[in-house]
Amino acid sequence: MIRVLALALGTALAGATATAPWSSALAQNRPEAQAPARGGTELSPSERRLPQERRPGLMRALDLDRNGALSLAEAKSAAAKRYDDLNPDLDDALDREEARRRSLAPATFRAADADRNGAVSKAEWLALVERRFGAADPDRDGSLSRAELRSEKGKAAARFLR
Repeated sequence: MIRVLALALGTALAGATATAPWSSALAQNRPEAQAPARGGTELSPSERRLPQERRPGLMRALDLDRNGALSLAEAKSAAAKRYDDLNPDLDDALDREEARRRSLAPATFRAADADRNGAVSKAEWLALVERRFGAADPDRDGSLSRAELRSEKGKAAARFLR
């Protein structure tokens, strides 16, 4: 009977130490359970890079010739890809329902629908991109710098490129 009580007490104590608050502190002192560095996170070499190097921005993603500026041709190329993404059936017009399903803002759809027929053709889409690009290019050099893309008009033009 004493052996049964000792066994029960030993089992109870073993379970209590596994869930005791100091058990995790003891585990951290063991070599196999060392705490990660930097407040609980270990950074990989790719995460140690600067933020602008980790996430490609609009300029990095669309500046195909890597000259530090976004040309109208690069903007139109990106806008054409965006139009194709919005128009899943790849017909000759993006209708309101397709735009709504793809979360295109109604104001953007209305701005692109130049002939007000309830559908946006690729030509209408690219014409609007060209107008927005021109409005965002105050120095009229035919390209948008990073600073021009950060302006309000630059952000309005960028909405059609992503």
